[in-house]
Amino acid sequence: MSPARRPLPPSSSLPPLRSLNDQPESSILSALGSLHALYCPLPTSEAFQASSAPRDLPAAADSGYASDNDEDTGKDEESFQLRDDPYERAFAERWLTGFLGRAEELTCFESEESQQRAIDKASCVLASFFSQDEQEIEDTEITRDYNFTLNLDSCEIEGHGASTDSQTITVRLTDGLAGRDNTDHTDVGLQSWGAAFIFTELMCATPTRLNLTKDALGSVPRIIELGAGTGLVGISLGRVLPYLGVSAPAIIATDFHPTVLANLQANIVKNFPALSQDRSQTSLSIQAAPLNWETPDLSPPLDEQADMLVATDVIYGPEHAVWLRDCAARMLKPDGVFWLMLTVRTTGKFEGISSTVRASFNGRDGLRNCDGCVLTILDEERFARPSGIGRGDESEYRLFRIGWSPVL
Repeated sequence: MSPARRPLPPSSSLPPLRSLNDQPESSILSALGSLHALYCPLPTSEAFQASSAPRDLPAAADSGYASDNDEDTGKDEESFQLRDDPYERAFAERWLTGFLGRAEELTCFESEESQQRAIDKASCVLASFFSQDEQEIEDTEITRDYNFTLNLDSCEIEGHGASTDSQTITVRLTDGLAGRDNTDHTDVGLQSWGAAFIFTELMCATPTRLNLTKDALGSVPRIIELGAGTGLVGISLGRVLPYLGVSAPAIIATDFHPTVLANLQANIVKNFPALSQDRSQTSLSIQAAPLNWETPDLSPPLDEQADMLVATDVIYGPEHAVWLRDCAARMLKPDGVFWLMLTVRTTGKFEGISSTVRASFNGRDGLRNCDGCVLTILDEERFARPSGIGRGDESEYRLFRIGWSPVL
């Protein structure tokens, strides 16, 4: 018996619906077979498997970030990761729905029997998506610790001189199941996405690259995260900045969806329990706050402009970049910086959305600050998607440094 193939993400392996008639019958049946194997696996006794990954493994509801990159990870565990990936599941559901809607008219099948077999298999997989009970959904809420290495080499920290040490930064996060309602994309913040991990790795590896120094920020900078989601970036900043001599940062992590905000606040408390007990015991301030970019309410604690704005993977619609720009223009100090880490997606319903950022932050929107400057992209870097981070539709990440610039 030949070894089983590693499972492939539906988003990168299913043939496009518009070209199904150009596919051989074997390709369509193979694609349906792969979906059936992924989402309708045989029970252990029937599959003659000696063992399989337990359902309560953290990896079973992966956030998009692999905590380790062990090349020996078993195929069963990979299948569990893909099976419980909400993006891949939603992609497969949409594909199956589209396939069934046009299956009767497809001419690529060699016989009515094979056509019916394909319809039956697609219907079986699609039906399995609606058979979960509430307990199974609750089981996808996972709490995990993520470790990052903060590089303090050559960082001039007051009272310590040049440090050549490193420090492990641990962040504990609860990730929930995003995408339960395919018509509501605003709950994507229940999960930590690849761009947030890329940005956090970058801030820890080279803090000076992001101006995370006391000289640049002062001792009490005001930092606001937009679309904070699970709070990975904001919480990591709260961990990192004191080691860099920034002793009393005020960090506000914002989001829009009520469920996301509740999870965000819970994650902040997990990582900074002292803040919920006695604020006098720490000079750090970090809190969650609601913010709707379309109609921003800038009452306290958002009533003061920020030295730094941060956002990672927050553009999911053509209007989002415009809302984000207009909101940032009201919230960023004249000498502040806005770090925007963008996820570039080349397949699926978010394909091409990333291009709206350049169009929105081009300085030609008519917005001016009190000094007559425009909010525009000052610099851009591109990052390839590393192995073990992100999902099948994420091709790369782009980091934009955005700030106020004089009109030329």
